[in-house]
Amino acid sequence: MTLRISLKKGEPVIVNGAVLRAQSRTDLVVENSATILRGRDVMQPEEAVTPARALYFACMMAYIDQADLPRHQQSVLERLEALMDALESHEAKAVCIRFAQKVAVGQFYAALVDCRWLIAYESDAIARFAPAEVADEAAPAA
Repeated sequence: MTLRISLKKGEPVIVNGAVLRAQSRTDLVVENSATILRGRDVMQPEEAVTPARALYFACMMAYIDQADLPRHQQSVLERLEALMDALESHEAKAVCIRFAQKVAVGQFYAALVDCRWLIAYESDAIARFAPAEVADEAAPAA
């Protein structure tokens, strides 16, 4: 299977655990199986501040750090359980189940796509509640 990756100038990419950086606009063609993650898909530990983001980070680490896979898989399971407990939406829970199925067979990159959906869902839910919280804080005490 051939994979074509386009990188912007200065964009990093992780290939089999090695961090590479494009010095100019670059197109890469990968002609065999490899663990690849573009810089725009990399999450830093300090960004994993919500349940869905923590799940993404754990899954990303399982994908790019195969040497410590058992620890990362345990982290994925713990974060998935926490997220599932917090969700009420049947659609979001179905995405979690698809995510778990992909992780179970080692399809971590595909599972990251589900995590991006969960992050967007979570962001929307937080945004819906944030205005109500601000209004409650701004209301004068009786």
